[in-house]
Amino acid sequence: MENKELILNRSIDPGAPIGIFDSGVGGLTVAREIMRQIPNERLVYFGDTARVPYGNKSKETITKYSKQIIRFLKTQDVKAIVVACNTASAYALDEIEKELDIPIIGVVKPGAKVAAE
Repeated sequence: MENKELILNRSIDPGAPIGIFDSGVGGLTVAREIMRQIPNERLVYFGDTARVPYGNKSKETITKYSKQIIRFLKTQDVKAIVVACNTASAYALDEIEKELDIPIIGVVKPGAKVAAE
């Protein structure tokens, strides 16, 4: 991983796509909402249908899968990543966001905030 100084000074290409991943197809709802709210944004969607469902797997396995998918999304030069999978957001987000040099957004906390309001 890059050193902290490089991470803080890294410029993000505003024309780069946003990466989105989910364990299956449910994240397409998140992708559709992003397209509705920011229609000119480019997206790269990864649906991990080969290993669905995530709900019956361990935290370690979900974190491993999430890191693998993020490595792929970074090869697509994404400027940010949305973890559209509730299980991956709950189990892996805190660990993987420490290792990334781009913004990462989960769906659990924003969803809980909207529900509480």
